[in-house]
Amino acid sequence: MPETSREEHPFGSIEEVTRRFAEHGYLVDRRLATTVFLLSRLDKPVLLEGPAGVGKTELAKTLAAATGRRLLRLQCYEGQDETKALYEWDYGKQLLYTQMLRDKIGEITAGAPDLATAVRRIREQDSVFFSEQFLAPRPLLDAIRGDEPCVLLVDEVDRADEALEAVLLECLAEFQVSVPEIGTFTATTVPYVVLTSNNTRDLSAALKRRCLHLFLDYPDAERELAILRAKRTGLAEAAARQLVHVVRGLRELPLRKAPSISETVDWARTLAVLGVEELEPAVLAETANVVLKYERDMDRALEVLPRLVDPNRELPELGHPHGHGHGHEHGHAGRHGANPANGHAAGAADEPDGRAVRAAMDRPGRHDAAYYGAPGPGPDRPAASAGGRGARSFAAVTRRRGT
Repeated sequence: MPETSREEHPFGSIEEVTRRFAEHGYLVDRRLATTVFLLSRLDKPVLLEGPAGVGKTELAKTLAAATGRRLLRLQCYEGQDETKALYEWDYGKQLLYTQMLRDKIGEITAGAPDLATAVRRIREQDSVFFSEQFLAPRPLLDAIRGDEPCVLLVDEVDRADEALEAVLLECLAEFQVSVPEIGTFTATTVPYVVLTSNNTRDLSAALKRRCLHLFLDYPDAERELAILRAKRTGLAEAAARQLVHVVRGLRELPLRKAPSISETVDWARTLAVLGVEELEPAVLAETANVVLKYERDMDRALEVLPRLVDPNRELPELGHPHGHGHGHEHGHAGRHGANPANGHAAGAADEPDGRAVRAAMDRPGRHDAAYYGAPGPGPDRPAASAGGRGARSFAAVTRRRGT
């Protein structure tokens, strides 16, 4: 382990970690603050595991901001090789120098008494092409070789192949990187290293052994509400508290992707922009695509949104989904007092039966097999009409309940 630079420790106490992170809009609990404090004192990497969107990446960014260090990010992906993580050779510059060597070959071999001597002189030039001036550092080498203190973020390490984990071991254990053609680079200023994982696969025991470990989960209701306040979303306090309750209810559903904390913040900002002061099932249905990214998740959520907003509320009938700026005189069921069982009270003779049209659209198997996240196989999905997608989906749900 290299000697740590004798710079002042950035955090004097665990409480200071909490305070300084809060100054940058990141709220930490005691356990997380303790982990960050130990990271800065023990010079050990920290591995953060947990579902997507709970603040793992944001923690590394805030750590860099709170300590004044530059942030280096290695985004991992399947098939990534070590050249994208450690270093590459600048082949273009090497080729240019090869051209220069060819022009100088005569001068180099001039006066050589025999062929062996001439070959030896040329071979001595090989080291020129594998020197630091031709080395293109990637995040790992940059973090080790750089003179400035930094925070190294190895993001979504579980998405990388196991071979990359082996590359990381030397860097994480000894804070050094070996370049066969040159030698070993050892950090003079130990970087703060944060690894994140969404648990798509198990990481090796060797990698975990080198790290402090912390599992980040979704926060409790009060902390998530505090996060909304800290982000200054503009949503009223009562509505924000109700929104947190709704989101926590959605996370209990068997969703393909549960709403993350950052998406909760986005939803709050969306509702604030729309001027919402009190949450209603209709407006939540119209904006639920902010936090729900799959069709099946949307269908499941729309079934329970009214109950999450108000357990005693009866489902409203939103009527047909097309726009309202075209001069229709007929009423909408549930909105203008018309009987939902009668559909459109006026204009039925002039227009196709809307209920029959919607029933045909909602028949099982209307989605084709290539439709990603669709409820099931079937013909291609019909084009969306002019109304809001959330309102149409919500109306379909309420009609199915009424039948």
